[in-house]
Amino acid sequence: MGSSPISLQTVLCAPGVSGRRATAFRKDGLTEFMQSIMFKKQELKEPFYVLDLGVVVSLFDKWTRSLPTVRPFYAVKCNPEPALLGALAALGSNFDCASRAEIEAVLALGAKPDPDRLCKPVIKAPEDGGARCPLGPKYGALPDEIAPLLQAALAAGLSVTGVSFHIGSGDTHSRAYHGAIAAAKTVFETATRFGVPKMNVLNIGGGFTADPKFDEAASVVKSALQTYFPNQLGLSVISEPGRFFAESAFTLATNVIGKRVRDELREYWINDGIYGSMNCILYDHATVTCTPLACTTNRANPTCKGLRTYNSTVFGPTCDALDTVLTGYQLPATSGERLACVSEYGCLYGRCWLQFQRV
Repeated sequence: MGSSPISLQTVLCAPGVSGRRATAFRKDGLTEFMQSIMFKKQELKEPFYVLDLGVVVSLFDKWTRSLPTVRPFYAVKCNPEPALLGALAALGSNFDCASRAEIEAVLALGAKPDPDRLCKPVIKAPEDGGARCPLGPKYGALPDEIAPLLQAALAAGLSVTGVSFHIGSGDTHSRAYHGAIAAAKTVFETATRFGVPKMNVLNIGGGFTADPKFDEAASVVKSALQTYFPNQLGLSVISEPGRFFAESAFTLATNVIGKRVRDELREYWINDGIYGSMNCILYDHATVTCTPLACTTNRANPTCKGLRTYNSTVFGPTCDALDTVLTGYQLPATSGERLACVSEYGCLYGRCWLQFQRV
């Protein structure tokens, strides 16, 4: 799975993971493992996820190596799957909870709540980093609002402990972190002028993605911290990554339940869609990839390897045209094609499965 045996063994014994079905497979063996599930459980019809714990361990190692001074607080709202939370807890992650249910889920894993009363002024990042999900238009204080916020906090007897910002989720321009950390330094200086006791928390938010852009973002963050907060004793730098840990660790398998052929276009219906697991396409602007997993209607070639591909559309199971997962995608046909050709509304497509991953 591409991770150290000690770390992975620790994860497998963690609350939320222990007692769940776990299977070891080689680093490039995910598709083969999922196919084994298809063929062994012929009665299986519902879509299902596979969580690759090796990916979680590798991502946590990458975070620790790339941002050793930034403590991750996983954003539970991103994906509250107990096995993922348990794995992250075992690896040493902290958690960012946004609801009572999320707090209870984390406490069930043995995490200890922090009883201190904290107040962190949330600042508006100067740039949103070209984020897929920008937050600046809705959240964050403008520069001229910082002083009144600090005054109000002091008047209310709150302990102002630090500064938080978020450049937006799924950033594309990592330089935004530099400007936001510079703005945070200004808030620290303003707080000192108002007589606020020395603040000790800098929360750089989330928005990190588990792709090559992470290396660029980590480099920018480290450089900015060294420029604006060099050797600052007692400063705790934290972050709230969500998609970084969850986005690439899960793979979804869906069953093809219908098909229609219109000239060279193939249209498929699957038993999950925009109103289910694929809502990330609509609400998170996610891009997904699709791979045929099993085509058991073709006994000579049950895994669809080497078959001719066609321009295809993949729909979710509802009647809503918005429930469209993929368009203009290349997918193979199977032996069920002839039956579909003479059926106006498509046909049941046998035991055929598609594998979806986010990219």
